[in-house]
Amino acid sequence: MNRNNSIQALIDKSKKDFSALKGDYEASLQSQHISEELKIDIKNIFENLRSCLDYMAHDIHEECVTGRQSSRLYFPIRQTRNEFNQVINSDFPNLQTTNSDVYSLLEKIQPYNDDWLGKFNKLNNNNKHQNLEEQTKTESRKVTVSSPQGGGSISYGPGVTFGGGVSVMGVPIDPKTQLPIPNNQVKTEITIWVNFKFTENGESVLSFVEKSIHNIETLFLELGKHI
Repeated sequence: MNRNNSIQALIDKSKKDFSALKGDYEASLQSQHISEELKIDIKNIFENLRSCLDYMAHDIHEECVTGRQSSRLYFPIRQTRNEFNQVINSDFPNLQTTNSDVYSLLEKIQPYNDDWLGKFNKLNNNNKHQNLEEQTKTESRKVTVSSPQGGGSISYGPGVTFGGGVSVMGVPIDPKTQLPIPNNQVKTEITIWVNFKFTENGESVLSFVEKSIHNIETLFLELGKHI
């Protein structure tokens, strides 16, 4: 792959920027406001990762396809198998025959097989041509009821609602608070998870950015075995 060094440098830069992003993320959570620094961190990472994909597309064409390369060659991302095969036949003719392993790697990560790439592409395109899509702040509560004597524990989140007459670990639940009635039999812990999510795709910011870096690095390493 002729662009190995460039792709690796962009991946390394994305990892470094992700470390900075986590600091801005925590600061934004505490201030309850999404800072401009956080938006810039996210935008830069997505743009660099998208460049990695397009560099891979050029290397695939140069190594696996004979004939003239389109001046506007991009990494193929399509919502259906038919659309994917159409763009392959157009931009990477005979790829399935000349290098079936590369074809399979590209096909495997298409949105109809793995929704990550579609979400990444949609968010990245919006970020590139408009302002960064606003994230929403969400809070979710997890309640853990445990035995002080080490007899196990039970956890439940906001999706669980108890009616009257329900007990957890032998202690009645108050339907109004959804918590065990105060007692000396079990220990009750309440954890509030605070998170930013992308309005565009509903994904948690930190985990989605981290997943994007991981998936693109994995694809890069796998392609390197075959071209």
